[in-house]
Amino acid sequence: MKVILLKDVKAQGKTGDVVEVSDGYARNYLFPNNLAKQATATALNSIKISKEAEARRRQIEHDEAVELCKKLAGLTVTVKIKTGANGKLFGSLNTAAVSDALKEHGIELDKKKIVIAEPIKALGRYTVTVKPFAEVSGKLNVNVVGE
Repeated sequence: MKVILLKDVKAQGKTGDVVEVSDGYARNYLFPNNLAKQATATALNSIKISKEAEARRRQIEHDEAVELCKKLAGLTVTVKIKTGANGKLFGSLNTAAVSDALKEHGIELDKKKIVIAEPIKALGRYTVTVKPFAEVSGKLNVNVVGE
């Protein structure tokens, strides 16, 4: 019997996959636990349409991420942070401060998408990595100045 998985099922497949299982397994386990539904023509068509829509959405997100990386490539943001007498920072520069500095330039970027390879604990110019999408990354120049 062909079924469409509604949730990930170990040893069968992931959500949205169409798999062939035995009739008893489908009737006695998958259907009662709402893990799958029968693969009718209309159900298969709706799965196909939803997968195409998801692919289009991911492509749009990918294109937007590439545009954002191009925009960030030539941009230098200035982050003001408290420093000690000898120019060392209290703590280190965090991704939230970089995200807030980007907001001043009109760019909304979640702090989780900014990667600082090594802790920044001194004033100066640094390059941080920005990963707005899974396979897309770019560089951003950050100028750290004291308050």
